[in-house]
Amino acid sequence: MAELLALESVWAGYGDAVVLEDISFSLEVGGSLALLGRNGMGKTTLLATLMGATQLKSGRMSFDGRDLAVVTSHRRAGLGLGWVPQERDIFPSLTVEENLTVVARSGSWNLERTYEMFPRLAERKGNMGNQLSGGEQQMLALARALMLNPKLLLLDEPLEGLAPLIVQDLLRIIGRMVAAGDMAIILVEQHAHQILPLTRQALVLERGRVVYGGDSDSLRDDRSQLDKWLGVGTH
Repeated sequence: MAELLALESVWAGYGDAVVLEDISFSLEVGGSLALLGRNGMGKTTLLATLMGATQLKSGRMSFDGRDLAVVTSHRRAGLGLGWVPQERDIFPSLTVEENLTVVARSGSWNLERTYEMFPRLAERKGNMGNQLSGGEQQMLALARALMLNPKLLLLDEPLEGLAPLIVQDLLRIIGRMVAAGDMAIILVEQHAHQILPLTRQALVLERGRVVYGGDSDSLRDDRSQLDKWLGVGTH
């Protein structure tokens, strides 16, 4: 597979504060990456850096053959970067269907395919965004990002604070998206055991630096390192 995203010795942060130090990794077209680490280790900052919401201090970022650093933040979605932030940011006064169609770009992800992936949203397509449960709002945020037909989808803790049944629904959906292979996915999550089985690559951050970069299966099988970096021994 061709390379879609590559970071080389990236240092980035906010104002004078450096959060990410010497970050290097690559992701192929249709690839999947679990981005792991304890709270405050730089995971969300890395996604924000890809979207142009931080200050790039040094290093190189290329996306689909282009230098990402020279592309302004508001134009990165047009290049094919989709982002589902923790805040979800759905439009509360629009219906489910209006939320989906207002951002739609041409491509394989259309209303029919999106409703097939999210039947719960199809049932509620006439409901306003603020009439949905937290889990349904998360589904809507994810579905809306798909309607942009991104080449790379960034998911920032999409399972956080959701009921177990909704978590299982979303894990199945994300697994189907990864298996389809028509876009790359970077998935930030606290619970490694939930997403390592879904992804092919993993990256672990510790204090803004990469302490592991490799395949997900190897990391999943290394209980001592998982416990050291993520404290998963009790999960």
